[in-house]
Amino acid sequence: MIVITGASGQLGRLVIEALLKKLPSHEIVAAVRNPEKVADLAARGIQVRQADYDQPDSLVTAFEGADKLLLISASEVGRRVPQHRAVINAAKTAGVGLLAYTSLLHADTSPLPLATEHRETESLIHASGLPAVILRNGWYTENYIASVPAALQYGALLGCAGQGRISSAAREDYAEAAAAVLTKPDQTGRIYELAGDESFTLGELAHEISRQSGREVAYQNLSASEFRSALVNAGLPDALATLLAESDIGASEGGLFDHGQQLSALIGRPTITLKEHVKRALAQ
Repeated sequence: MIVITGASGQLGRLVIEALLKKLPSHEIVAAVRNPEKVADLAARGIQVRQADYDQPDSLVTAFEGADKLLLISASEVGRRVPQHRAVINAAKTAGVGLLAYTSLLHADTSPLPLATEHRETESLIHASGLPAVILRNGWYTENYIASVPAALQYGALLGCAGQGRISSAAREDYAEAAAAVLTKPDQTGRIYELAGDESFTLGELAHEISRQSGREVAYQNLSASEFRSALVNAGLPDALATLLAESDIGASEGGLFDHGQQLSALIGRPTITLKEHVKRALAQ
């Protein structure tokens, strides 16, 4: 039996879809804070269990009988370490056979401030003695594609990544990789650096949007403070605007680049291209 935490989220649902191609539904458990949000999964035969990162007792119950557990990193930046600690402790109490964790690309050396909580979580996993595998996911291409409508509206793609190359991939690519690892033998101790096959700069993304749309879009490289302010003015919450600006700066320092192609090797196909992502965005 395989338990997926955060199963109501975008990545969690995609992992479950990928697992359903490999396993019968009754062998999959969706561990979620609010079970009513995944009634559709229960209707398909997937076990749904209530699991709240802030209620450790619920986690032990949710993980009972689990051969493998996927800890999808919590969404509350700044609170991740105690929440992840609760999951790790519960997994140990429940006797989980393998813990998989979605970390950050090159978390041990990454310049992104976001990496700190991932490094701490990896240390907690190691100290726990649990058999574990680390999935160090790169950035989601969707994070950038979300800017396509605004870029077309204003003729500019904003950022502060400079000429940093970004090896992002689609959520569905990372989800398939997680499903592959969870269904493969002998994964204990492995660390996967997962990123897209191709890399791009934000200038190249702007050029691709222009090429496919037939409308001129230029990349405007701002300072981190200017980019953060632009995001806040566009309606993003302060915390998210700060995260995105810090991530762009990290990208400018090489923090989101990787050319190992471990992701495509795991999923058995090339990762979805930037060209395809832009095509899909323009078709919406």
